[in-house]
Amino acid sequence: MKLASKIQNTLSKAPVLVLGAALALAVLPARAIEPFTADYKASYMGMEANGQMTLASEGEGRWRYSLNVRNALADLSQVTVFEVKGDQWRPLSSNDTNKVLVKRSQKTATYDWAAGEARWSGDVKPDRAGPIALKAGDLDALLINLALVRDVAAGKPLEYRMVDDGRIKQLDYRNAGTETITVDGQSHQATKVVGNDGRRETTAWIVEGMQVPARIVQKDKDGDALELTMQAIR
Repeated sequence: MKLASKIQNTLSKAPVLVLGAALALAVLPARAIEPFTADYKASYMGMEANGQMTLASEGEGRWRYSLNVRNALADLSQVTVFEVKGDQWRPLSSNDTNKVLVKRSQKTATYDWAAGEARWSGDVKPDRAGPIALKAGDLDALLINLALVRDVAAGKPLEYRMVDDGRIKQLDYRNAGTETITVDGQSHQATKVVGNDGRRETTAWIVEGMQVPARIVQKDKDGDALELTMQAIR
């Protein structure tokens, strides 16, 4: 049971992997966003799981971005709906569901840009329910994955303000050079970026032409590590 609890705690942090955001100084135009499905292998403490990220258009400048990680013990689902508004990607809602054995938790976020605030409901602590005032460029944690790829391609600073889980965090990443990474049997040159929020270090490998990181490794201060490695993207 102790291991299952640690798995749940780790999976509940998964959005930070990826990460993920952002007070972006500049973004690529909306036409650069394209639907995709990416399959991953996940690893934590020697245990493996299957993961998948998808991006699908909902029309009228709205997109649905999701992450799912599953194995025999746990099932994690995170979904963010966002809109392209000028040069910004604005989260509208997010839903996080975690299930480990028979224990289940669910959180929902609403980003009301007209009112300029974000609120959370479901399995949240009272001091994490909000409201939190929004600023132009704010993103939720899951969108950091897309923001990192966008900003590496544009050569912009990887500096982000994340409004997620009833909190505001400043997340800054640095360019750590390039490495070769294999996806679906083919070698690619990847830009390696590293970020640290004080509680965990996140490393992501960005490959040109792929809209999400090809690999993500998250290491907590206590030494626990969670890894996502892309198997294929289409």
